[in-house]
This record gives sequence, structure tokens and C-alpha cells, in this order.
Amino acid sequence: MLQQISVFVENKAGRLCAIVEALNEVRINIRAMNIADTVDYGIVRLVVNDTEKAVATLKEKSFTAKVFDVIAFTIPDKFGALHEVIKVLCENNINIEYSYSLMGKNQSEAGIVIYIKDSEKTAEAGRVLKEAGVNLITPEDVA
Repeated sequence: MLQQISVFVENKAGRLCAIVEALNEVRINIRAMNIADTVDYGIVRLVVNDTEKAVATLKEKSFTAKVFDVIAFTIPDKFGALHEVIKVLCENNINIEYSYSLMGKNQSEAGIVIYIKDSEKTAEAGRVLKEAGVNLITPEDVA
């Protein structure tokens, strides 16, 4: 299963730069990034080519980082493609907590990452999407 790193950071100038710089120093390739903020802090969500090494590096630099399982998939660049995938999840009563895009290797497809709060539902989502013929992105695909 694909994993996402959530890094909790103060909402102040330079913190994102420090995260990206730390990963750059150890040659971690960021394949997807999402930033969410509140008044006091931000959450930087990352999908990278080497999750273990990235987490170790971030913790060495005193960042708080947690790993979460996510589902990622590709859809063709055509009208209605995302709707087809979301409909499969909806029909199986699977709720997406949040989503963001993933840098793909093929320009004719879009990569999408979804997070589902319940780990059992995450596994179920992977299964139902695979059964529906959706192309799931694996850790090897982002390596």
C-alpha cells in the first residue's frame, strides 16, 4: 500500500523550505505534496520515493512526522473519469477524508491520492477499486 508522510509544522516563514531542503539533502524525490493550514500550524502531506528514509531524516531535523496508508490511482485525461472512480467508492459507502494530486509519469493520465480515515475502509477501497479496473499506484510506481 502507498504511504503518505504528514509533517506537522509551525505556520511561519521558512518551515516548508526546511522540510524540502532536508529531503533534498538525502536525495528524496517528492512525488506528491499537499499543504493544509490552520491559524497556528500547518500539515505538509508528502508521498515520496523512500518513506522510511524521509521520516528518519525529518525526525533527525526535529520535525514531527507520521506515516499513514493512502490509496492512489490514475485516471485517464477524459471527461467523467474521476466521477467513475468516486462513484465506485460512494456505492461502497467509502468516505474520502481528503484528496490531492500526484505527479504522474504519463502525461495522458492524472494521479490522485485519497485518504480514508478508517484503515479497514482503506483496504476495502483498494479492493473495490481494483475490482472495478482502476489502476492503483503502488510504492514501486513512485520509487
